[in-house]
Amino acid sequence: MDKFILHKESAALAVIDIQEKLVPAMKKRDQVYDNCGHLIELAKLINVPVVLTEQYPKGLGPTVPEIKDVLPSYEPLEKVTFDCCRGEGFLDKIASLKKTHIIITGMETHICVLQTCLSLLREGYFVHLVRDAVCSRKKQDFKTAIETMRDAGAVITCTETALFQLLEKAGTPEFKAISKRIK
Repeated sequence: MDKFILHKESAALAVIDIQEKLVPAMKKRDQVYDNCGHLIELAKLINVPVVLTEQYPKGLGPTVPEIKDVLPSYEPLEKVTFDCCRGEGFLDKIASLKKTHIIITGMETHICVLQTCLSLLREGYFVHLVRDAVCSRKKQDFKTAIETMRDAGAVITCTETALFQLLEKAGTPEFKAISKRIK
């Protein structure tokens, strides 16, 4: 059961490839911006580390301002591999955090997100794929990727479930800040 439960002490957030030239093709981009923003804001409040990647930024541009502007710091790990784990520095960064649960957001669900999820699972991490904070151009590609990740052992979750698991209780300043954000 441990894989299903998020605790701030054991979690890290990965934001994968939400970039300027990629997002125009994504119908659900605003939902992804909002939900990633909620997760990033909580991560900052409760000291959950955030790892950001960019796929070939020379071609796809930098991370969009909607995400970049809420990050605790803008330090993207640039890559040309679809699987973040095969990109330079990503696995080292994840390992250095000493976390067991990796919360994944980003795009595209069926390419970079899927390949990264599978590699993280192979490396022994518990992966929480935030279904409403990832997207693909095509609905069928999105659905197939979600099914594949679930079959592989990822926990398929949603933004509010992840937020409230990390918060653990009501009444705290962090709870109040996030409650205002998601209303």
